[in-house]
Amino acid sequence: MARFFALGFLLLPLAEIAMFIVVGRAIGLLPTLALVILAAIAGMLLLRRQGLDVVSRLRSNVNAGTIPGRTMFDTMMIGLAGLLLVVPGFLSDIAALILLLPPVRASIFSALAGRVRVVETTTTYRSHGDPSGSQDHNPKYIDLNDNDRDKDRS
Repeated sequence: MARFFALGFLLLPLAEIAMFIVVGRAIGLLPTLALVILAAIAGMLLLRRQGLDVVSRLRSNVNAGTIPGRTMFDTMMIGLAGLLLVVPGFLSDIAALILLLPPVRASIFSALAGRVRVVETTTTYRSHGDPSGSQDHNPKYIDLNDNDRDKDRS
């Protein structure tokens, strides 16, 4: 599996460069650069809006008492789409636009949801007493600083 990721990291920039050349030849240099810049601006705006929306959606889920699993997944996918839009390249922009489609996100969620097991945990502070059963609440040592010692001498 690691080989596929390494191969993907090597091939993706080459494919993006090839797409720049193909699109540049088809529509020209300036329109190609304008598309890349517009996609980056759209990605930044999407990330900003999504960051603000996720807080309100999480609050409403928590207030309703539901686990915000689907909301968190949609938020992550839209955030990933925003990041892909910021990255220059047409293949990453196509992948981002596909991730922005709700039916695509729903199918990815349903495919991954069967593989995830949710475990609820709570954290509390528990005082563990002496294993022998005797609990001595009186301190055995009293630490005095120099000022306290001088007061006792007078």
